[in-house]
Amino acid sequence: MTKPTLSPGLLAAALVVSTAGTVFAQQDAANIGTKLMNDAAVKAAVDTIRAAEPQTIENQIRICEVEAPPFKEAKRAEMYARMFREAGLQNVRIDKEGNVLGDRPGAQPRPRLVFTAHLDTVFPEGTDVRVKRDGAILRGPGIGDDCRGLAVLLAVVHAMNQAKVQTPGSITFVGTVGEEGLGDLRGVKYLFNEGMKGQIDRFVSIDGTGLGITHIAVGSLRYRVTFKGPGGHSYGAFGLSNPMHALGRAVATISQFEVPLDPKTTFNVGRIGGGTSVNAIPFDAWMEVDMRSASPSALEALDTKFKRAVDEAVRDEDARWKKNVLSVDKALVGMRPAGQTSANSPIVQAAVSVTRALGFPIALDEGSTDSNIPISLGIPAITIDGGGRGTGSHALDEAFDPTNSWMGSQRALLLAIALAQQ
Repeated sequence: MTKPTLSPGLLAAALVVSTAGTVFAQQDAANIGTKLMNDAAVKAAVDTIRAAEPQTIENQIRICEVEAPPFKEAKRAEMYARMFREAGLQNVRIDKEGNVLGDRPGAQPRPRLVFTAHLDTVFPEGTDVRVKRDGAILRGPGIGDDCRGLAVLLAVVHAMNQAKVQTPGSITFVGTVGEEGLGDLRGVKYLFNEGMKGQIDRFVSIDGTGLGITHIAVGSLRYRVTFKGPGGHSYGAFGLSNPMHALGRAVATISQFEVPLDPKTTFNVGRIGGGTSVNAIPFDAWMEVDMRSASPSALEALDTKFKRAVDEAVRDEDARWKKNVLSVDKALVGMRPAGQTSANSPIVQAAVSVTRALGFPIALDEGSTDSNIPISLGIPAITIDGGGRGTGSHALDEAFDPTNSWMGSQRALLLAIALAQQ
């Protein structure tokens, strides 16, 4: 597997954590769900969290109605820290990157499970975040992604405390920042690079709706590409190389890329801009590009093809006008490493086991989430869905259907207890 480009500190954290002790034996992981459901305190917690689902839904709404735009998650973070304290977590704090953390100590400090959901949304400051009810359906920006995950995380804490569940290992619950868009997983990167460096043995994030188990990390590369030239009057300076035309050439070439269907590999020009007036040759033009694949080698090949297309667009535009005046800057603004946690690994088997013990359907999946970072470092990590059914993720009319949403809450609870074992 191609190694992601990581800071020396992040690489050092990987070395420390990967030698901190493995998850319980695989045969134990495969049976952990049934074993736990025979424990009276655990069974009480499972019943408690189902009964508390109406409150979980109310918390989901409450969280969602506090905006958390990209890089401006502070208001929601402050409220979530208060909710952590009210839930009884210890050492609740907001770290330098803006993540909210709270501890639930076990009999021993290790193994330590970090259990997360992300605070941020894709929606800009000033978005109407009020949640509307359409019968049982909830509608609002971020209601499923990831207000659902944040609410389930709280429900797990409450249920464990009410049922007085004791775990051998410790759990740190975290609301992370920067999971969406150009946030570039900055919250979870900070956890592994600085905030909890060397302290994380197992990692689970709750993200979105349904009952899937994401163990394959879809990697992504995101660029802001800026074409530059002298610019001038559209009539008087006609004949100059045009940065916008070079951008158009690049987009046309990118749109014709052939990419693998398996592993699924994708590309998208998501935003473009530039120029000053309809009658002026632009002095700059820019575009933002997203490329994804679960295969590091496929992503690397696509990256090479993309860079070549951009450079050729500049050369072709200059050649068209017999000039040599254009330049281009390809700024990498986002990098999510690809990788996977084996379906046969203890952490995945534990997730399958608790799902089966509860009688729920099992679905292994792929995605791009906070878990990309620990997966790339070789740390046992997965992402699970939070239950219910969601539609319109990242849209203003995002909807959440709470039918049987308690199933996601119960599964998250049982998995947290399972992964806090020795």
